[in-house]
Amino acid sequence: MSKLSASVGLSIILGSIILIPNYVGLAEGQLTKPVTNVSNLTSSDGIPNVVLENKTIQYFDDAQGYLVYPVSTNDSQRKLPAVVMIHEWWGLNQNIKDMANLLAKNGFVVLAADLYHGKVTDNPQLAMELVQTARNNQNSSTANLQAAVKYLSSAPNVDNKKIVSLGWCFGGGQSLQLALNSQEHPLAATILYYGTPLVTDKESLSKIKWPVLGIFGDKDEAIPIAEINQFRSSLNESGIKNEIQVYNGLGHAFANPSGDNYAPKETADAWQKTLSFLKKYVVEG
Repeated sequence: MSKLSASVGLSIILGSIILIPNYVGLAEGQLTKPVTNVSNLTSSDGIPNVVLENKTIQYFDDAQGYLVYPVSTNDSQRKLPAVVMIHEWWGLNQNIKDMANLLAKNGFVVLAADLYHGKVTDNPQLAMELVQTARNNQNSSTANLQAAVKYLSSAPNVDNKKIVSLGWCFGGGQSLQLALNSQEHPLAATILYYGTPLVTDKESLSKIKWPVLGIFGDKDEAIPIAEINQFRSSLNESGIKNEIQVYNGLGHAFANPSGDNYAPKETADAWQKTLSFLKKYVVEG
């Protein structure tokens, strides 16, 4: 276990390469390597003097997640909202851990899940194979994420009624899959950044009983605007509170600073919308 002294908090959004169903290759603007520097991408509110505590925990079979949370100096009994963070196709690498640290600075207990059982890569071909394996064994992947929720639910510093899922690209799709299979341990909210595959049918989405935040670009070749509109319509028709943000002129993984589609202004805006959404529906909800 280690402690991290946090200076002014920096907030980022990670993107990824995804495997598009029925298409082998990279979507326009996607990466050929993972993000290598996530420390100075976008500015945040700035939260000084936050101390974080982190550790690696085994929460499901041989899956070891990264757990991080702020150390309270005033109220040791305070229970915090929590987030199951889901990595993109590279696996649970240092970049995801850095993102977990940054979100923890905003007052969350974060468990970055591991859907690859310890495997991490910077090789696109291997990453594609790992994605395929995880998706071909979706029941196991879902059980993995359900175990992460269960772990957080029993943590003494977590408010078990305020647990959220959050993911990017492959992880965004998995965030949605968790939402569709969380009736035993209901979530407080679901967040996905251009998650694939995007489930759009009303019958499936009607299982969700909590707010949903979706972040997309209207030029995303992996997620056509028609699918995004159908996703929004199905949520609305099911009476599910939602905030669907579509950025004009942006392609897939626009929030990833290593990609050709990176849009720093929109990335910062999306992150602020994420924090506002969490505050509205989870922290104060």
